[in-house]
Amino acid sequence: MLQSRTVCATVVLLGATLVTAAVPAVAAPPAAPATAAACSTGWGSGDKAATAATTASVRDVRTGRHDCYDRMVVDVPGAARGDLGHVVRYVDRLHQDGSGRHVPVSGGAILEVRVTAPAYDPETGAATLPARAGGVLPGVDLTGYRTFRDARFAGSFEGDTQIGLGVRGRLPFRVLQFDGRLVIDVAHTWTGAAR
Repeated sequence: MLQSRTVCATVVLLGATLVTAAVPAVAAPPAAPATAAACSTGWGSGDKAATAATTASVRDVRTGRHDCYDRMVVDVPGAARGDLGHVVRYVDRLHQDGSGRHVPVSGGAILEVRVTAPAYDPETGAATLPARAGGVLPGVDLTGYRTFRDARFAGSFEGDTQIGLGVRGRLPFRVLQFDGRLVIDVAHTWTGAAR
């Protein structure tokens, strides 16, 4: 009797093993494809301005790349958010304040960035931004940027600092004010999809 139970148990286990081996393995469902980041394009390309002024000086201009836009930051340490007046707009040609001299800027469109803060010390007249009028902004390397093409210092005249930002085309942009800095973001596309 013990022997027939052992044989029976062995047959049952062997049958279960064969059935398990005969069932094909089912792969896990494929992962959903990653979706592109949605980008806001409601910024428009019209002029953006805020009326205010500061005697705090522009100390640096830097840029950065993001999924949906390229960013320029104008650092004005000591300036309160509400004191960073500006006019940011597309222009056909960039003309230097005071002299009216044309400042060539590469790209499909030119964004004029005007900040109501000097790039010099108001008391001594010493430059606080080591840039030459008409020259490329120091420390700004736009290699690999999707939208930015050129960044030129136009000058600083009567308390205003003027920058020419060459971009790929007339794309939507926004301007953000923070304590000590003005931020300009230019979208990569009008469609709102990151690529």
